[in-house]
Amino acid sequence: MFILCIKALKWPWMALCVCAFLLASLTHLKAHAQTPPAPVKLALIEGLSGPNASGGEAVYRNLVWALERVNARGGVSWGKASAPMLLERFDSQGQTQEALSALRLAIDGGARIILQGNSSAVAAALIDAVNKHNARDPARRVLFLNYSAVDPSLTNEKCSFWHFRFDAHADMRMAALMELLREDAALKSVYLLGQDYSFGQSVLREARRQLAALRPDVRIAGDELHPLLRIKDFAPYMAKIKASGAQAVVTGNFGPDLTLLVKAARESGFEGTFYTFYGNALGAPAAMGEAGVGKVIAVADWLPNVQSASSESFYRAFRTRFPKPDDDYVHLRMQLMVEALAQAMGEASKRGNPEASTPDAADIARALEGISVSLAGQSGSMRASDHQFQQPLVVGVMERQGAPGVKFDVEGSGYGFKVIKTLSATQARMPESCTMQRPAP
Repeated sequence: MFILCIKALKWPWMALCVCAFLLASLTHLKAHAQTPPAPVKLALIEGLSGPNASGGEAVYRNLVWALERVNARGGVSWGKASAPMLLERFDSQGQTQEALSALRLAIDGGARIILQGNSSAVAAALIDAVNKHNARDPARRVLFLNYSAVDPSLTNEKCSFWHFRFDAHADMRMAALMELLREDAALKSVYLLGQDYSFGQSVLREARRQLAALRPDVRIAGDELHPLLRIKDFAPYMAKIKASGAQAVVTGNFGPDLTLLVKAARESGFEGTFYTFYGNALGAPAAMGEAGVGKVIAVADWLPNVQSASSESFYRAFRTRFPKPDDDYVHLRMQLMVEALAQAMGEASKRGNPEASTPDAADIARALEGISVSLAGQSGSMRASDHQFQQPLVVGVMERQGAPGVKFDVEGSGYGFKVIKTLSATQARMPESCTMQRPAP
């Protein structure tokens, strides 16, 4: 460049033009080379302290691993560039008001993707807040991706264009459990026990409905709700369950409400079966111990002992990344959620404004509707009519590690879950009653 400027000195007026142009070009290129694309901010709003802190930290580990995989291949495409994805943590302490405060902080900090799942009550409040924010502030609209809040109403009467659920909802999970329960001809009585809030209430309501339809011969020996995450000793509840003569317990309990329940069952000598949504969850197998072998049944989107080479490779990779036994709780649906988001952002970049500093939530939402993703042998797709992810479900029974079909245990406990029932995405699908209100294109 400087040689050109010197030669142009024969014609001073040309020297000024050439040098000015080349200097401006160099400055422009240097600025672009030194300014990497701004990261796409994701905000995790979760109970990272309080009674279910271990569950919140398990979510965080799963999301970190999923984002590391996306970023390792260059991040997400936006326009002609690619940007990394950045996860920020916000501790809701499992409380609705704390979660709403965190939502405001996350949006003000530039996050346009909100992630939450542990508590349907919190999820419902976030959906309402996101709806209102997006209507009030269209320049900063956000999406809410839900990985665990499974109250069926969230994708039915409370459905929202801005909310996508990647977990099977409670009615879907109950239907999967009922596939097994209705085959148990020896079962004559069950006890329904749940947490006293929207999710727990929906679990018991659906259990009553499906039992009446599929096993009207089974007696409901008890039907009880208890305070959410506040019971320290479930011995009185187990005493009532034993006195009722129930042969099985159906529960959607999670966190300490599940681990303390199964601990009380072991100590009381209860010999019945547990039909659970989260019996494979953190702490539960170790709490039940030998008493749970052959008796604790759990439904999930995926279990480590699913028999496939790709599934085993996926699980081993997670354990390599997080080798501590206490960190062993991998959620394949969360990995699929992040993969779906990355894919949708790429699709949105083709239809949106590539010059925008942040992706438009409406463009990403439209790309997510109907999207299909696959990972580790598991595939799923987002149903556009209600934003409920459609995926296979599996039912497993707790067994000792090393038993046939149980290569892997949970958290180093020596107990794992053998897959005994698999439902395809079509079999797991349920009707919806969503009336989706979509923004104008």
